[in-house]
Amino acid sequence: MTTFRVWAPQARTVEVATGGERIAMTAGDRGWWAAHVPAAGRSTDYAFVLDSNEPLPDPRSSWQPSGVHGPSRVVDHAAFSWTDARWQPGPLSSAVIYELHVGTFTPAGTFEAVIERLGHLVGLGVTHVELMPVAEFPGSRGWGYDGVDLYAPHHAYGGPEGLKRLVNACHAHGLAVLLDVVYNHLGPSGNYLAHFGPYFTDRYVTPWGRAVNFDGRDSDEVRRLVSDNALMWLYDYHFDGLRIDAVHAIVDSSALHILEQLAAEARAFEAHLGRHLVLIAESDLNDPRVVRSPAVGGYGLDAQWNEDFHHALHAVLTGERDGYYADFGSLADLATTLREGFVYAGCYSRYRRRRHGRPATSLSGHRFVGCLQNHDQVGNRPRGERSSRLMSPGRLKIGAALVFTAPFVPMLFQGEEWGATTPFQYFTDHDDPALGRAVRDGRRHEFAAFGWDPREVPDPQAPDTFARSKLDWREPERESHAGLLDWHRRLIRLRRALPALSDGRMDRVRTAFDEDARWLALVAADAARGAGAGAPPSCAPGLGPADPGDARGGCPASRLGGDPGSTTGSGDGVAVAAGDAVTADAGVSRARRPV
Repeated sequence: MTTFRVWAPQARTVEVATGGERIAMTAGDRGWWAAHVPAAGRSTDYAFVLDSNEPLPDPRSSWQPSGVHGPSRVVDHAAFSWTDARWQPGPLSSAVIYELHVGTFTPAGTFEAVIERLGHLVGLGVTHVELMPVAEFPGSRGWGYDGVDLYAPHHAYGGPEGLKRLVNACHAHGLAVLLDVVYNHLGPSGNYLAHFGPYFTDRYVTPWGRAVNFDGRDSDEVRRLVSDNALMWLYDYHFDGLRIDAVHAIVDSSALHILEQLAAEARAFEAHLGRHLVLIAESDLNDPRVVRSPAVGGYGLDAQWNEDFHHALHAVLTGERDGYYADFGSLADLATTLREGFVYAGCYSRYRRRRHGRPATSLSGHRFVGCLQNHDQVGNRPRGERSSRLMSPGRLKIGAALVFTAPFVPMLFQGEEWGATTPFQYFTDHDDPALGRAVRDGRRHEFAAFGWDPREVPDPQAPDTFARSKLDWREPERESHAGLLDWHRRLIRLRRALPALSDGRMDRVRTAFDEDARWLALVAADAARGAGAGAPPSCAPGLGPADPGDARGGCPASRLGGDPGSTTGSGDGVAVAAGDAVTADAGVSRARRPV
């Protein structure tokens, strides 16, 4: 016996099509319809028929084995044998996050294949695996941000069973698992929600598709679709948290913003499960309200990606000034974000041509996720070049050192730890030829406006674009990559060894830099021992002592100009003092001093 339910407030009749017949559903309150089907059970395929039209997938489908246009399939979530009853994730404050894309992380591109590489992540020192979106999207390859069946793990990755095995295996390896979810829009192909009800609104627009109706007429059930989806991932799939995509594109004028609703329901669910859960936002608003407590007018999320930190670090290390990088490039910007979280906290942005952001006063660094690379910043380049193609080995080490000694929660993007040379390009697999051409031509036109030759922009629909983006797991074994991999391992160990590097105390971070000489020094105080900010740190051999409060000079360990291939002397480098240790440009040097 299975009870099928669907929200279709505008339909005159609704049927469930299953087993070669159509069964009439009964109208209930507020637009809900239901039907009890004795013969239906686990693995039964079905679809809904509105007003005698074509069968459509369930808006809350748990599985789409034939893709976005096919029938839905019943899933019995209680049938899976979990072995993680004693699992409890570590706090986000001590996390090292690793963002990965299931389809390109391994040659096979499946949930099962990811399991085979979990030992690498454990050996690296990762604590949290963050999966890019896995909700059903068109075709067999894609980033996942044009998903349309929010409740169904992608069929090409392994479906519901495969995802549960992956999460279960991660927990067995001591790894927490986060999932990237998209609630600001749905993809264009296979998106049948509008047939069922007013899920979208024309009052707002997003860059990617129709805006979701979070605050208009009949929006209560739209909000429940999203909130129930979030809880489903946390309960049925045992995820330890969610990363919510582009919250700046979620428009909600309700008294209770949908983000605050999600946070409140997650907190209640956390208490029920007895397991720590986290919600992380992607936001370019530079608005601390996203992570502040609702008691002071915030939304109550746990953390947000720190776009300013990435942009400041990238611009300094590459010299790029195009697009939003026009707002960055000075060591002062980088120093500001290390001490204060945001560079743009109410000041004028040349890129936006307006004032942007507000101060992150009193926020902990644990409220920010910091990185040198992520899927957006790599994949949204015309050719998807990684930092390894844009920076010398020395500057890659500098970037890594600052990511892991900054007061933020550090994050790596797949392959970054060994300087992967494979690109991460934008790829799609739309079955509609016209849509495929529109995506290709639109992307090339967009980059042509910035001076790129359209012929140099890969075709997202081409299978080779996807194939080029797969990691080459032979690279970590090569000498040219092994050194950078070891550097990341040692930085993670250092971060764990020194409380000052993971306490999130931006107010205890001191910076010194010289724009002309192009060096930067970072000092993080050890609150328990009083080391670091209270007195000049010891320095690695050849690096004189610094006054950590003097922004004019001192401890010139990093010279970000000079020979881009050098990691010592007057070339690239960075010095970071934390309590009783200093990380230097070519290695991790520990210089003891009395406290």
